[in-house]
Amino acid sequence: METKQLKWIYLAILSLIWGSSFILIKKGLIGLTAIQVGSFRIIFAALFLLIVGFRSLRKISRHQWKFVAITSFFGTFIPAYLFAIAETQVDSSIVAILNSLTPLNTLVLGILAFGIQFQKRQVFGVFVGLIGCLLLVLSGDSASGSQNYIYVLLVVIATLSYAINVNLIKKYLHDLNSLSITTGNFAVLFLPALIILSTTDISQKIHFVETQHSIMFVMILGVLGTGIANVVFFKLIQMSSPVFATSVTYLIPIVAFFWGLLDNEMLTPVQSVGAFIILIGVYLSAKK
Repeated sequence: METKQLKWIYLAILSLIWGSSFILIKKGLIGLTAIQVGSFRIIFAALFLLIVGFRSLRKISRHQWKFVAITSFFGTFIPAYLFAIAETQVDSSIVAILNSLTPLNTLVLGILAFGIQFQKRQVFGVFVGLIGCLLLVLSGDSASGSQNYIYVLLVVIATLSYAINVNLIKKYLHDLNSLSITTGNFAVLFLPALIILSTTDISQKIHFVETQHSIMFVMILGVLGTGIANVVFFKLIQMSSPVFATSVTYLIPIVAFFWGLLDNEMLTPVQSVGAFIILIGVYLSAKK
């Protein structure tokens, strides 16, 4: 199959997987803390990837390991915890919409730090997206108090982290296969996540049925939504561009929104307008 066709298939698969990730985080938070959700997500993904991709680690050269470690921090470690913390105060569908800022941030950081070419329309798209984000932030702040404002900013920080990650991969790890990158990322993060988990009260509540159900949801999130999805995502970055790869966030909010409806989540009129403006901004910034 031609690369042009294959990249769109990868994009569709990722949108379905990642669009479902936000509701899985929400279900995980029923019986676990945000730190436990983030830690379990990394641990389950690491165990899965080390089983299926351990041999691929040999393809990582000594000088590439530092970039693998850096991308693991920005692409997985920071977002895994920030998204979970944010969803303790913000609806999963809203978090998915704010995740759409990733392509905008990828473009901005690519221009400022990595020297990628851009068009005026793309810069205009960035400003449009920021206006939509501001509407979501202010509407959430007025509805839930200043605390909601802070938690929304955590999602924005996570998207900046993702943007740094994809630009680093495109520039420094473009010649390394996606399974090696993903397995290397989680090999680096496995021990830190395990240590962080051990500092929580997980041993005291592991026998609760509610906790066990939440762990099951996070296991699905870790294996499918993190492990397998990251392999596909890194492959997509390599065969296309950072901005195209992160345009998966066009479709993620649609999938997440339907999951949210099933879980009794609703957007206010102002939030709906903000979400629509963000998607317009993402479209303009990614279009060439």
